[in-house]
Amino acid sequence: MALAVQAAGALLSAAPVLVAAAATGFAADLALHRWRPDLAAVLGRLHAGTSVRQAVRDLLLLAGLIRIEEQDQESRYLALLCGLLLFHALHVLCQACALAVRRSRTLPVVTRNIDATALRLSSAPPALLTSRPEQRLLVFGLPSTAGMLTTAATGSAGWAAAGIAAAVLLAAVGTGMLLWRLLPSHRPVTGEQALQWMESWLAEYRPTVGMYFSGGRSSAYQANMWLDPLARLDGRPLIVLRERFMVHHIASTDVPVICLPKVADLMRLEHSTLKVLIHPSNSGRTSQVLRIPTIKHAFVNHGESDKLSSCNPYAKAYDEVWVAGPAARHRYALADVGVDDRDVREIGRPQLDGIRPAAGRPCGPYTTVLYAPTWEGWDADPGNTSVIAAGENIVRALLADPGVRLLYRPHPLTGTVDAGAAAADARIRQLIREARALRAAQHRGEPLALPEAAELALRTAELDRLTAPSCRRGADDVERMLVRTVPEPGRAAAVAAATAAWETAYWASIPAWEHRIVTGTRPDVYACFDVAHLLISDVSSVISDYLASGKPYAVANTGGLTEEDFRAAFPTVRAGAVLTPDARGIPDLLESVRHPGLDPFTDARAELGLHLLGPSSPPSTVRFGDAVRALCVRADEHRAGAAARTVPFIPAQREAGSALDNGTFQD
Repeated sequence: MALAVQAAGALLSAAPVLVAAAATGFAADLALHRWRPDLAAVLGRLHAGTSVRQAVRDLLLLAGLIRIEEQDQESRYLALLCGLLLFHALHVLCQACALAVRRSRTLPVVTRNIDATALRLSSAPPALLTSRPEQRLLVFGLPSTAGMLTTAATGSAGWAAAGIAAAVLLAAVGTGMLLWRLLPSHRPVTGEQALQWMESWLAEYRPTVGMYFSGGRSSAYQANMWLDPLARLDGRPLIVLRERFMVHHIASTDVPVICLPKVADLMRLEHSTLKVLIHPSNSGRTSQVLRIPTIKHAFVNHGESDKLSSCNPYAKAYDEVWVAGPAARHRYALADVGVDDRDVREIGRPQLDGIRPAAGRPCGPYTTVLYAPTWEGWDADPGNTSVIAAGENIVRALLADPGVRLLYRPHPLTGTVDAGAAAADARIRQLIREARALRAAQHRGEPLALPEAAELALRTAELDRLTAPSCRRGADDVERMLVRTVPEPGRAAAVAAATAAWETAYWASIPAWEHRIVTGTRPDVYACFDVAHLLISDVSSVISDYLASGKPYAVANTGGLTEEDFRAAFPTVRAGAVLTPDARGIPDLLESVRHPGLDPFTDARAELGLHLLGPSSPPSTVRFGDAVRALCVRADEHRAGAAARTVPFIPAQREAGSALDNGTFQD
């Protein structure tokens, strides 16, 4: 629209219209890349990208100037036209250099928590030069646009000439910086040199156990929940990733991280000291690492529930399947998906060792309810998530109770498959925001918690400092470079302490009556467990994990089953209340939480917790370590057996008339 108005202004020689339309279009382009990159990408696919829009905008400005200024237009504006053409040519050259620089710096391995100074890597160029061409065009083209706008307003061509000259200078400097990076003396090591360095580091570090993970950004939580158990293992653990972007989505840890996107490079792990890899999730790239015969593989999953996905047939591809308790073992047996019971090992849930158990009924006037529904899943089963069919009813019923403080924590993948789930989630959030605003108005006369807010700000700044990337470069660039970081021993412990302090400050800063929508990485779901008096969820691993607290829970039944059939189909439900989509049982449920004598599931929860999570002694952390050591022994035995079975080939020499000619070997 702005370009159409600009064209009209140029044709009509209307300077105010021309200036206003061009300025509006340029500002809209900047805003588009800042707040709506998705729309900018769509325009690019329609061949109406930033380069095209900027070129059209510049040419329309120049055409308008020619029509507005009739005297000496041919000699005066020909130079400006040549200047604009030179600027756009330099932009193309700059982009070609950027691609060459990115290609030369794209190494086959990305690392974290490993001293890579031996590779003598230089700092990456600014992301504006290497990975943001459309923004670069707008930034470098700003002087020319501003100059021509000023000329249109004042009639002085000098402004346009100065602006175009400045734009050409910026483009030339940017191109020169990239060309300097392409000089042989400034190029980084080759890919083969980087891989040789990695192999040398592996030989020196001698890892024995690692975690393998592949997935998208939204699935990073599946790996992050295993970081602490992995870090507490004896020996020298390692994290193996496949996607470059995932390197910076792994939470703070002292464990070394290597990312090997190519299968051929991944196969080099066969010659390392790695004996065991644990797998929190299945992915298409998991089958690639399973080809390494010298490594034993254990599937640990990122959570257990009664859903079919918790006993996926893919699990039989692993050497062992590590589960929390007897329930999962029984689940695999019933599913009959090819997992041998001898390969199933119960290790508990090491992540839950720090969860505080129940401390009686709620203290104070407010009952904190955590509503943590799962997502819709891939199979469109209406029983997967309660968000669509029951979420709004559950939230309205909870908000109607003046003694409830609601924490809403939706699954990170909610709405990624079903647009109806995304819409329902948005409506639930709006209900909570309105209820929070209403309560804030009711408590307006209360003193502000300024000390608590100041403490939270202090703890947030400290935690952000500890968890910020250690290298100063753009995220787009980091995904393609071998990250030059020096390990900082004890950093993970410092982050854990800072996280605990932040969580304490976070909950202290929130009034006891305030409803909250909890998203993001902090506070995590386990921190919400500690402050909640009641959990409402769906059939998911959240229920199994929450049982470690011993506190009441309820499950939404949105699959159309009767309560009897629902409890029979999903054993994790048997120690909790069942909610129908209309949420009629919420008032009675809240009463049973506030008055433990009315709670009919106290004993059943303890029994179910033992069935799902296994015994509390020895702790899950100990059982996890025992499982790792036992599987390492199996790996050693396999390697020893393979070495014994390998007979060196000694070529036999042919002799005239020997028995070889008759098919027999001669002594």
